[in-house]
Amino acid sequence: MLAVHHIFKTYEGKPLLNDISFTVAEGETICLLGASGSGKSTLLRIIAGLEESESGHISFNGIDLTPTPAHLRDFGLVFQDYALFPHLDVNENVAFGLKMRRLPGAEIAERVAKSLELVDLRGFEKRQVTELSGGEQQRVALARALATRPRLLMFDEPLGALDRTLREDLLNELRRILHRTKIPAIYVTHDQEEAFAIADRVLILHNGEIVREGTPADVWANPGSAFVAGFLGLGNIFQGKVRGKRKEDGWKIVSGFGAFNVSCPHKHQEGETVHLLARPLPAGSDADTLRGVVTDVVFQQDRFKVTLDNGIYLYLQNAPKVGEKIEVQVKVECLA
Repeated sequence: MLAVHHIFKTYEGKPLLNDISFTVAEGETICLLGASGSGKSTLLRIIAGLEESESGHISFNGIDLTPTPAHLRDFGLVFQDYALFPHLDVNENVAFGLKMRRLPGAEIAERVAKSLELVDLRGFEKRQVTELSGGEQQRVALARALATRPRLLMFDEPLGALDRTLREDLLNELRRILHRTKIPAIYVTHDQEEAFAIADRVLILHNGEIVREGTPADVWANPGSAFVAGFLGLGNIFQGKVRGKRKEDGWKIVSGFGAFNVSCPHKHQEGETVHLLARPLPAGSDADTLRGVVTDVVFQQDRFKVTLDNGIYLYLQNAPKVGEKIEVQVKVECLA
C-alpha cells in the first residue's frame, strides 16, 4: 500500500501543498482532481521521487521511500506528451526500461509482447512511433510502463492531448487494464468526467488541500462545500440566512429566491449566512419550487443548462423555450 504522510510544499513563498495525506490500497485507482495550479502534478512528482517535499514523506508497504531515488521506486509514470523516443520503433520504446535493468533478452521479448497485447497493439512492434496516432502513441507509453511490472502506476493528465472520441476509447481501455492487472494507480486530471469514469476514489484538491474525498457517487451526491459543488457544476449555488430551526434536523433558510426548509447535519445559528445548492428533484425527496422566466438554454452533453431571469440556473433533461415561465421542483441542500 502507498501512503502519503503530511506532505508540505511551497511555491514562490506561498503554500502549494498543505499537509496532504492519503493512501492507495492494492488494486485501487484514486484520482487527484483539481484546477490548474492546485498542486496535483507537483504531488505526483513528489510521490515519483522526481521532486522533494519540504516536510512529510512517502512510504510503500510501511517502508519510507525518502532515501530511494526515482528509478529505484519501481513506479510507472505516464505523461500527457507520451515521452516516447522518436528514433526508436514501438518494440524498442517498450523494451527501453527493461534494457536499462539489464534483463535477459528472452525475458525482455516476453514482457514486451505481453504488454503490447494488453494494450491491443500486437502487430505494431516494428512501426515507428512517429507514424502512430495520438491514441496509439499513448498506448505505447502505457505498454512501456506496464512492461516493467511496476508496483504503482501514475498518470499525469494522460489523455489531455487527445480529442474527445479517442479520450473516451482510451479511458475505457485504461479502466479495463487497471482492473485486470490489479496494479494500484494514481490518476491526475482537471477533467471531472475522466476522474469519475476511472476512479475508485476521488480526491479534490483546492488551495493546496484535499477538500473532498470519496467514491465518485458519494462526492457527486454530497459535495460538502460550495467550492466542490461549483467545481463539479452540480447546480446553482446561492446564499441564504438561517431564520430558525424547523425540526430536529431541519432549518428554515430565507434567500432572494424564496424560503426553504432544509435538512442538514450542520449546526447553525440564527442569522448565519449559509450556501445552498439547488438541484432537480431526486425521486422520493421533499420538494421545493423555484420559479422564473427562461432567458437562456444551452445543451451540455446529456442535459440542458437553463438560466432564469432571477439569475438561477439549473440542469434539466428537457429544454424549455426562452421566454417561457416555468416552475421547477428542486432539492435545496445546505453546503454550510
